[in-house]
Amino acid sequence: MLELRHLKTLLALYESGSLVAAAERLHVTQSALSHQIKDLEDKISASLFVRKSRPLRLTTAGYKLLHLAQDVVPQVKAVERELGRLATGETGRLHIAIECHSCYQWLMPTLNQYRQHWPDVELDLASGFNFAPLPALCRADLDLVVTADPEPLDGISYIPLFRYESLLALPKEHPLTKKRFIEPQDLASETLIIYPVEQGRLDIFKQFLDLAGVEPKAIRTSELTLMMIQLIASGRGVCALPNWALTEYLEKAYITAKPLGKDGVWSTLYLAVRDDQLNAPYMQDFILTAKDTCVETLQGITLLK
Repeated sequence: MLELRHLKTLLALYESGSLVAAAERLHVTQSALSHQIKDLEDKISASLFVRKSRPLRLTTAGYKLLHLAQDVVPQVKAVERELGRLATGETGRLHIAIECHSCYQWLMPTLNQYRQHWPDVELDLASGFNFAPLPALCRADLDLVVTADPEPLDGISYIPLFRYESLLALPKEHPLTKKRFIEPQDLASETLIIYPVEQGRLDIFKQFLDLAGVEPKAIRTSELTLMMIQLIASGRGVCALPNWALTEYLEKAYITAKPLGKDGVWSTLYLAVRDDQLNAPYMQDFILTAKDTCVETLQGITLLK
């Protein structure tokens, strides 16, 4: 059976041009190298070199094995280097899914800064609305999930990122703007604009409307926060969004916003990570970078330890 050492020997012989130079390159004696060549020839039942040729000249069988060595040996060396860097935490894979459309506001600056520090980490980003990201995380199809809905799963840790309040965004002239806070019954006559996800995953339902047994008059979906704001500003409906996602639009007076209930509706955003990756240096640095970026870019949040 062919072994990697056989391919390395053949490649060294071809590239160095002599038995002496190849032995020095492989850090073996000429005698040991000759035995390796004889062993390889015995395994394939064919000669590798034209005997007594100067410089060394490969046979047809030798060239076939050389082409294999030229393909395989560099790939093995590259993987060995990559494994070494993985062992020291210099590189890795970070495939991320998010369950929050508005999270792009802080996630993109986080990724931009992170790439500067970890250029060799393989980054990928996907929306978690079209598939189940937490099971994908368990299967190692993903490496990190941004979620506000932690589920107890074996081998998964949830790092609290920050706490935020959901506010009801309203047109500036809407009658509900006169209220100090919104009550569930107020939405029974409203068109509620939501992201295209299951209602049970949205704070406005699971922490507010469902508890009071109230349904909005109508539901309209939109994938883009900006489109939601435009619909609200034009009087097409109302929408519950994180306070930090509304800051820009409130400052420009496009819309207004009110708390949901007397005490407000509060949630925590988490980073879900597999336990076997949690302490990897590149993962720990991403978590710290995300927290720093949130503090710098978002208003109205409470950073959690």
